[in-house]
Amino acid sequence: MGGAAVAGGRGVDAVTAAPLELLADCMLGRLAKWLRLLGYDTAYENDASDPHLARRARAEGRVLLTRDHELAGRRGLRTLLIESETLEEQVQEVQDALGPPPDPALSRCSVCNGVLETVTPAEIADHAPLYVLRTQTEFRRCSNCGKVYWPGTHIQAMRAHLEEMRKRIEEPSG
Repeated sequence: MGGAAVAGGRGVDAVTAAPLELLADCMLGRLAKWLRLLGYDTAYENDASDPHLARRARAEGRVLLTRDHELAGRRGLRTLLIESETLEEQVQEVQDALGPPPDPALSRCSVCNGVLETVTPAEIADHAPLYVLRTQTEFRRCSNCGKVYWPGTHIQAMRAHLEEMRKRIEEPSG
């Protein structure tokens, strides 16, 4: 993790051995999804109140990502105020403040943030279309919600988008 300051003058400890865990507020659902795809552990609740988010972030040791200046300024809470409205710039803000993703890209469920585990076609036969089972050999399942993933045609576009984001992330901004 980088030693960049987060909103409210609090920094994220660059020396800690604790894994980097994030919590996105209700205004950052799209960012949460893409951070998960990039390899950041990012919890998200689209209907949680500010007090609930603050309690959860403290209890779980998560950095709270928010666009809310008041929430970002709360004492005793590690926060990162996201100022941009565009996804790519939001991802860049996270990377500049917290460093690169700790996990590989496409290793987390984009829906619930669970860890994806490699499974055999037989293990997910009841959860994938027959055509997919006949044409694919690589499957992953979310350890939390059970969603099954495979490299369909959309994955090339997602990987290209992720690679573009990763290149921007690896090039420190100004």
